[in-house]
Amino acid sequence: MKTSPTLGNRIMAWSADLATHTDHPGMLTCAYMTPAHRAVAAQLDTWMHDCGFDEVRHDAVGNVIGLYRADPATAQPRLVSTGSHYDTVRDGGKYDGRLGILLPMAIVADLHAQGRRLPYDLEVVAFSEEEGLRFGSTFLGSSAYVGRFDNTVLDKTDADGISMRAAIVEAGLDPAQSAHCATDVSRLKHYFEVHIEQGPVLLDRGLPLGIVTAINGGVRRTLTLTGLASHAGTTPMDMRHDAACAAAEIILYVEQRCASVPGLVGTVGTLQVVNGSVNVVPGACRLSLDLRAPQDSMRDAALADIEARIEEICQRRGVRCDMEEVMRKTASACAPGEQALWAKAIAAHDAAVYELPSGAGHDAMMVGQVASMSMLFVRCGNGGISHNPLETITVEDAQLAAQVTASFLQELAATC
Repeated sequence: MKTSPTLGNRIMAWSADLATHTDHPGMLTCAYMTPAHRAVAAQLDTWMHDCGFDEVRHDAVGNVIGLYRADPATAQPRLVSTGSHYDTVRDGGKYDGRLGILLPMAIVADLHAQGRRLPYDLEVVAFSEEEGLRFGSTFLGSSAYVGRFDNTVLDKTDADGISMRAAIVEAGLDPAQSAHCATDVSRLKHYFEVHIEQGPVLLDRGLPLGIVTAINGGVRRTLTLTGLASHAGTTPMDMRHDAACAAAEIILYVEQRCASVPGLVGTVGTLQVVNGSVNVVPGACRLSLDLRAPQDSMRDAALADIEARIEEICQRRGVRCDMEEVMRKTASACAPGEQALWAKAIAAHDAAVYELPSGAGHDAMMVGQVASMSMLFVRCGNGGISHNPLETITVEDAQLAAQVTASFLQELAATC
């Protein structure tokens, strides 16, 4: 007889309830320290208490942290941590980030109802900010949690000129304590994160879950191509210095080079013909370049090839290229031992074991700087779309993910 998906139903209901708190009615937008953001934090606090957490605290940057204490018989218990972010992008989805908070909360509620404890302290962390929507300050919550908060971000301002420092004060928190939010990282044995895939791979393969092998390292650059603006009617084709044509060649090479290596992805997401006109040969063009790969060596090899091709294209076309690097993040490998525990937990529930890298960044990257980390992906519906109101998962997949995660926690107990 098939059992009712109790955990899945709870997770889905909580997700829907949280989505009612929004900065803009009619769409889900939850930016850092807005009234909607503070309402979500308050709701998570209430639910954590209802679930049976022994302690719920809010730190100075708005993280909401629930602690479920170890079995009293455990001497000097280690700490296991899990969570994700509760802020959203503009007009986002209900499950990005929040699934990784609500799913372990549901597990703690189930453990508490059964009077069961684990042989380690378990912290479920609702990170206050990861998306950078309001202040452009990604991983703010997780950086504070591991003691790597950058105080200079407090002076960042939003579109209305309000500083992050002022927004934190308005929320009733003390920004002076923002550099003192860290958990006891000396006790932190492992951090894991359950997250929607934000892509179509699992859906395409008919698989509900995936074990993340690594979070891709990325490089972002902006390119400014300078040719020569000239009359479209009187400049012969072989005498043009067309910046847009150079950009087109570069874009196609990025696609070709990255398509040749599994796991490597490259994107030109912005493209602008500066001062463009229908009757003028483009004299200047700006474009972006985003490269990601599960190994930094793979990414950097592609970048070297792309740089060489850009030089060749520009020299041949008489165009100058100025490049600026705006971001570089190293790849974060997931812990092999915990990947094996996830595989064992998935197999125990008669589901297929499948591994894949994460192309998106996650709070696990930041926590992984101080402890081992792992991730479990849950299948997205609607073509795998995310950061979009069409983002969705099924109650059955949420139930299975919760069951597998509960089994993972038991497997992890044997290693403490």
